[in-house]
Amino acid sequence: MIDFLEALKTSPHLAYLIVFGGSLIEGETVILTASALAAAHYLSLRNIWLIAFLTTLCLDQGLYFYGHFLWKHPNKPISERFPRLYRKSRRAVILLKRYDIWFILSFRFVYGIRALSPVVIGLCGILPRRFIPLNAISAFLWATISCSIGYWLGDTFVGAKNAETSVMHYVQIGILSLVGLALALILLRKGWKKRKNVAKA
Repeated sequence: MIDFLEALKTSPHLAYLIVFGGSLIEGETVILTASALAAAHYLSLRNIWLIAFLTTLCLDQGLYFYGHFLWKHPNKPISERFPRLYRKSRRAVILLKRYDIWFILSFRFVYGIRALSPVVIGLCGILPRRFIPLNAISAFLWATISCSIGYWLGDTFVGAKNAETSVMHYVQIGILSLVGLALALILLRKGWKKRKNVAKA
């Protein structure tokens, strides 16, 4: 185990490639583990955050466009073309209809339907101009929170007392992210209300 950890320092590019590949398959677990290793100075937390953000941003954007393509080019009902997907996605559809923007921002944290959710959002006809900015905000929050938790766990359990950057720094980033999210939601809602008023006029 020690030899493996030391190998991470000597071959950082390979380590980040492993983090990238692992985050595509099991995002949260890999990012939490890699962030914990960053607390012990085996990896760079900045690089892990960047990998986490770009991976989840691009992957879920691609899944959304797949669902959106199916919505725009229907030849059969989704329940007939993908019966298994349809059965599993009903919970996501219910949550999307009930919570709308809040579900789009938080689906990455919902266990059991996390991978299906962007496809469902596309299938439900949410337009790209609406999903793309919300997806970016959600990806930023997910990457920041996941890396912060992983770093904190690493700092606590691995015993990295002399980490270059304190855990509180990342807690502050998380708080600022939430404030930024609130401001973004206010601006988005105002914009949508203006569009609705113009459309009604």
